[in-house]
Amino acid sequence: MKTSTLFACAFLVAGTSLAGAQSGPTRAEQMACRSDAQKLCASFIGQPQPMNGCLRNNKAKLSADCRKVVEARGG
Repeated sequence: MKTSTLFACAFLVAGTSLAGAQSGPTRAEQMACRSDAQKLCASFIGQPQPMNGCLRNNKAKLSADCRKVVEARGG
């Protein structure tokens, strides 16, 4: 499960990076959203675009660190 979650977090912001022309998420960004991804969006693990949408839709419920990542990446 840890590998799947890290994989999902790696793509957490990858979809939004196209709009911002940014590189992929850093290790710190991945770790900032790991718990939120597991808790709020587990059904989207391994599906980058749905995961991104889920985290954006749940922005009010995200931890402060993850919310900063999502907002910084255009969400």
